[in-house]
Amino acid sequence: MAVYEIFLMLAMAMVVSAIDGTWYDARATFYGDMSGGETMQGACGYGDLFKQGYGLATAALSTALFNDGLSCGACFEIYCNNDPQWCIPKAGSILITATNFCPPNYAYRGSWCNPPQKHFDLSMPMFTKIAYYKAGVVPVRYRRVLCSKQGGVKFEIKGNPYWTLVLIFNVAGAGDVNAVKIKGSNTQWIAMTRNRGQNWRTNLVLTGQNLSFQVIVSDGTMVEFDNAAPAGWQFGQTYDGGKNF
Repeated sequence: MAVYEIFLMLAMAMVVSAIDGTWYDARATFYGDMSGGETMQGACGYGDLFKQGYGLATAALSTALFNDGLSCGACFEIYCNNDPQWCIPKAGSILITATNFCPPNYAYRGSWCNPPQKHFDLSMPMFTKIAYYKAGVVPVRYRRVLCSKQGGVKFEIKGNPYWTLVLIFNVAGAGDVNAVKIKGSNTQWIAMTRNRGQNWRTNLVLTGQNLSFQVIVSDGTMVEFDNAAPAGWQFGQTYDGGKNF
C-alpha cells in the first residue's frame, strides 16, 4: 500500500473519530435570562460572544463533554427527547457551539454537571426552542456536527512585547482547534502552547513582524493563514484570516 493511501486512511479515521454523526443521550438545562449576558468570558477564553459571532447559540459543557477544553469551538445538534410533558412538540433541533464549562458541584450529588453525566447548559433562548421554560431540565439527544461560520477564521492578539497570546475563533468545519503554529516574517514555524480553551501562547518576541498561522482542527484538517496580521499589528486587535475550514 502506498504511503499516500496510508495517510489518506489515517486522515479519514481522524474525521470519523471527530465527527461520527452518532446520536447520544444527555440532559440539558438553561442559565440566565433572555439577554444572554452570562455567556461572556467563559472557560474557553472567548470574550463578547455577540461580537465574535456566536451569540446565544452556545452552551457550557459538563466535564464528560468538555474534555479539558479540547471541545471548545465544537458544534453540536441537540433535540429534546421523549418527554411529552416538557418537550415542545415538533420543535426540531438546535445547533450550538461549545464556549464554556459547566463545573461539577461535588457537594451536591444530584448536580447535572457532575461526572460522568453528559450535560449541556444552554442559554435560555436556545433551551426554550426545544423545551418549555418550566421544565428546568430535560432529556436530550445530541451529535457532533460540522460548524458553519460566516467569514474567515479570526485571530485576536493579546499579551505584551515579551509574549504573545492569540485567541482563535469563528472556526468552521470541525470547529475545535487542536494545534497551532505561528510564523513571524523573520522566524520559522513555531508550535504554540494552549493557554486556556482557544487561547494559544508563544514566549517569542514577534512585534513588528507579519504573522502567519497554521491551524489544525480535531479531524486533522490544517489550514495555513499567510500574513494574517500585518507587521504593524497591535495588541488587543483582531485580524481576519480571510478563509475558513
